[in-house]
Amino acid sequence: MSGSSLFKFLATAFLSIVLLVCCKQPTTKQENTPESNGVKYATGFTISELENFTVISIVNLESNTKKPLRYALAEKDVVIKNPDSYDAVLRIPLNKIVVTSTTHIPSLEALGEENSLVGFPNLKYISSKKTRDNISEGRVKELGNNQDINTEVLLELAPDVVVGFTLEENNKSLQIIKNTGIPVLINADWKETHPLGKAEWIKFFGALYNKTQQADSIFNTIETNYNQAKKIAQNTTLKPTVISGAMYKDIWYMPKGDSWAARFIQDANGDYLWKDTKGTGSIALNIESVLEKGQQADFWIGPGQFTAQEQMLDFNTVYGEFDAFKNNNIFSFTNKKGASGGVIYYELAPNRPDLVLKDIISILHPTLLKDYQPHFFEAVK
Repeated sequence: MSGSSLFKFLATAFLSIVLLVCCKQPTTKQENTPESNGVKYATGFTISELENFTVISIVNLESNTKKPLRYALAEKDVVIKNPDSYDAVLRIPLNKIVVTSTTHIPSLEALGEENSLVGFPNLKYISSKKTRDNISEGRVKELGNNQDINTEVLLELAPDVVVGFTLEENNKSLQIIKNTGIPVLINADWKETHPLGKAEWIKFFGALYNKTQQADSIFNTIETNYNQAKKIAQNTTLKPTVISGAMYKDIWYMPKGDSWAARFIQDANGDYLWKDTKGTGSIALNIESVLEKGQQADFWIGPGQFTAQEQMLDFNTVYGEFDAFKNNNIFSFTNKKGASGGVIYYELAPNRPDLVLKDIISILHPTLLKDYQPHFFEAVK
């Protein structure tokens, strides 16, 4: 998947109408104070509904000195004064789009806009059947690699916009595309740490297609499902202990306590043994410290890229010393892949945190969700 790392656990749902006051007739009315901002969980973007158009601001960028990026979205007949004051001006709804992360695909499909996708780098990583069918029919073109997008093919596709997941200054291809006049928008869903914050980026796409109400409705459902599942998990006093991650060379990488992965375990009423570590990335540990603290853990969720216990032992026999290994309580999402080998979790999980949470609840508390079949996770045999 584009932008995913080996041991980083990934690799949103709520609230009322976010945007777009449309105007069918030409107008020169300008911005007023924003009337609403329907973003509740995500910290990486805001949506402001102005008098006759909408502004999406991308905030919390990689550079602390970087100002928010501001995108103006307006229907074709709306006149925007001072368009140069925005990083991009788009006419909506979009007809053709290029996205660069598989996490963008589920939002397009949920909004019924998968047919607007005309190009993507590394098509093999896309798992969704709908979009794979479009790829097979030649509707979505291969654009090479994210850091070296085939700009010649992209220009022939003439998309209305290209959605990247990193700043142009960090991706020369995006800068070249922007210089041709094609708007480049940044979607930083991957930076969110709250599960519902990642999923809330569907509102970003809802704005691009003038489908704000539909995006909000999808969010409402996901948020409701997530919180209902979380509430069910709190009905038991049992709180199983959990470890995560695995070794890369001689270092064990474990999600930090403020990470996306740790939040799922917490909301599933599990006791993540490294929950007190600060930060949102991965903590690097030696095997001795992990064995000392986690040898007796009840469950092991997310053992890196391992898909079988035999494979784990071949890598390092110390894995076999953990109780979770001995009791067959290791669960991974890497076994479930799309037709071309892409890991489904990397694509869909950020958009469907409700399903991830239910999966983990069903693992830690198998009696709470009767007859539930996990969507992403399965036991490592």
